[in-house]
Amino acid sequence: MNSDDEWNIELSPEAHRVLREEGTEAPWSSPLNDEKQAGQFLCAGCGAPLFDSTMKYNSGSGWPSFFTCIDGAFETKTDNKLVMARTEYHCARCGGHHGHLFDDGPAPTGKRYCNNGVGLHFVAKDNN
Repeated sequence: MNSDDEWNIELSPEAHRVLREEGTEAPWSSPLNDEKQAGQFLCAGCGAPLFDSTMKYNSGSGWPSFFTCIDGAFETKTDNKLVMARTEYHCARCGGHHGHLFDDGPAPTGKRYCNNGVGLHFVAKDNN
């Protein structure tokens, strides 16, 4: 895993604040919120595959949202920073903070992975 100095070089200040300091980007600020192409969403920190585009849906929350993730992509922990405890999820490979997991998503899982767009890199599917 990278040192903090290496992360500072590799990531933009906003990506560093979110991925390495467990920050949150402003709602509606990510162009990935409206991404509708076929492809994969990768960790902006290490490139690990996190979500397939078929897992994405419009939650109306202002952040890219997914009803499931690629198996083994994340590890979770309890976040007690606000009044209520929330489930926080991090990239299993590099430990980068991506967002929070809620129980208000669509079928078939009922889950909402509410992800900071700055923590993602989208790669469109090659249609050739």
